[in-house]
Amino acid sequence: MDTTELLKKVRKIEIKTKGLSKHIFSGEYHSAFKGRGMSFSEVRNYSYGDDVRNIDWNVTARTGETSIKVFEEERELTVMLLIDVSASSLFGTSGQFKSELITEIAAVIAFSATTNNDKVGAILFSDKIELYLPPKKGRKTILRIIRDLINHETENKGTNLKVALEYLNNIQKKRAIVFVLSDFIDNNYEQALNIAARRHDIVGMHIYDKSEKELPNVGLLRIKDAETDKEKIIDTSKKSIREDYSKWFVKHEEYFKTMFNKSGSDVVSIQTDQDYVKALLKFFKKRGR
Repeated sequence: MDTTELLKKVRKIEIKTKGLSKHIFSGEYHSAFKGRGMSFSEVRNYSYGDDVRNIDWNVTARTGETSIKVFEEERELTVMLLIDVSASSLFGTSGQFKSELITEIAAVIAFSATTNNDKVGAILFSDKIELYLPPKKGRKTILRIIRDLINHETENKGTNLKVALEYLNNIQKKRAIVFVLSDFIDNNYEQALNIAARRHDIVGMHIYDKSEKELPNVGLLRIKDAETDKEKIIDTSKKSIREDYSKWFVKHEEYFKTMFNKSGSDVVSIQTDQDYVKALLKFFKKRGR
C-alpha cells in the first residue's frame, strides 16, 4: 500500500473512531475501568455530610477550623491491545474482514483511553510476536497502532495466543487493562492466561464472521484454511457437514469463554455484520455498574 492511500485509510479510521470515543465511549470507559486507588488532593473546610473519618486533626488543631482531607482517584492506567493478525483474520463475508473490524474496535478503545490520559500499547501476534509497541500517551501513539494494523504484513499465518500472553507476562510488569482481540481459533493457552489474569485486568474480544458460525447451504464449495493453505471441496447441502462445521466453531467459542471466565476475565463476542458500537456500550455499562 502506498503512503498516500495508507494515510487516507488511517485518517478515515481516526475520524470515525475518535468521534465515537469522544462523544460516546469516554465516560463509559472511565466508569468501566477504575484507577489504581485514591490519592491525597487537598485540605478544605468540613461541610455537612462529609465523612468524619477524613477529618485532618492536625490542620484542625492548628487553624481552629474543622478541616477535611480530599482524595481523588489515581486515574492513569495502562492499556495493552493484544491483536491477532494471523491469516484467519483476513476473512469476511459481510462487507468487511475480521481484521478491519478489529482495527476499528482497537482504535475506539485506544482513543477512549487516550481521552482519559491513559497510556496505550499494542502487541501484534500470529503464532509468533509480529510487533511490539510499548505503551505511551498521545494521538501519535494511536495513529501508529492504526497505521501498523492496516499496513502490517504478517510473517506467519498461524495463531498462538499462548505465545502472545507469555510475551505480555514477560514485558508488562505493571498492572494493565488488556484487551485481546482475536477470532480465538486456538487452544492450550489456559496456563498463560491464568498467569496474566492474576496481574492484569483482561478482556477477551471474540471477533467472528457469521459464516464461521453456520455454514450456508450452497452445494459444493471449495474451502481453504487460511492458516495452513490446505484446500478441500465439501458438500454443504449435507446436513451432517454443516452440523460438523458448526460444532467446530462452538468448540473454539466454548473453550474461549470457559478459559476466560475461569481466569476471572471478561468476554465479549462481536459478529462482523453486527453493530459493534452497541456491543461495546453494553459491555462498558455492565463493567461500570
